[in-house]
Amino acid sequence: MIDSQFINAIIITTLAGLSTTIGGAIGFIVRDKNLKFFSFTVGFTGGVMVGISFFELLPSGIEELGFLRACLAFFIGFVFIFLIDYFIPHEFIGQQEHMGKGTNKKLLRTGIFVALGIAIHNFPEGMAIFYGSYVDIKIGIAIAIAIALHNIPEGLAVSVPIYKATGSRGKAFMWSFISGIAEPLGAILTAFIFLPFLNIVILSYLLSAIAGIMVYIALDELMPVSHSYGFSHIPMFSFLCGMVVMFLSLYLLA
Repeated sequence: MIDSQFINAIIITTLAGLSTTIGGAIGFIVRDKNLKFFSFTVGFTGGVMVGISFFELLPSGIEELGFLRACLAFFIGFVFIFLIDYFIPHEFIGQQEHMGKGTNKKLLRTGIFVALGIAIHNFPEGMAIFYGSYVDIKIGIAIAIAIALHNIPEGLAVSVPIYKATGSRGKAFMWSFISGIAEPLGAILTAFIFLPFLNIVILSYLLSAIAGIMVYIALDELMPVSHSYGFSHIPMFSFLCGMVVMFLSLYLLA
């Protein structure tokens, strides 16, 4: 059934997905000398993701399902995204130290492969945002903020190599857009195929699994990238800032 709750969930998911284009645009204007900015941003995003997982999503699952079943769902979500990442890996901008050493053709191929890999990762993220938004707009907004922040460095990872290879802002922006549009597509699939089967128990399992997905992204992708810029204290400080901001946002929304 298409109602205001349904429409709001689609809009929130679309905005989160298209935040990759923000990262794509930043890639045109922020230079390598701003490494502290990149390190802080990525670490901050990791803190936001862990904060929303442990302050909101997993506690909501435990309240409805009990400790054991919610934690099992959490681990299933963790393993699920691990398998996707294992079979379809992608890289952030901090991991692409070889970019300036290859030919333009290699750079272009790198950017396109990263865009496609990110698109595949974004599909279940879009499902997660839609589920969260449909059951509780507060949860949906919190998940969307966390994933939107996560998508910005992904947009950078796509746009920088393509822009360096082609010199075209249009092409770099287009591939950033393509990688992000997978999230609203995941939401649409969820809305028209899975939504009729949802109930509070299934939603609680899903929210607990989403927490596992987000913790994996923070620990396996974001924090290592934040450390890769060579600053010893910025990653943990920014991680703490992200957790505090998420705590305060949830507290004020309560």
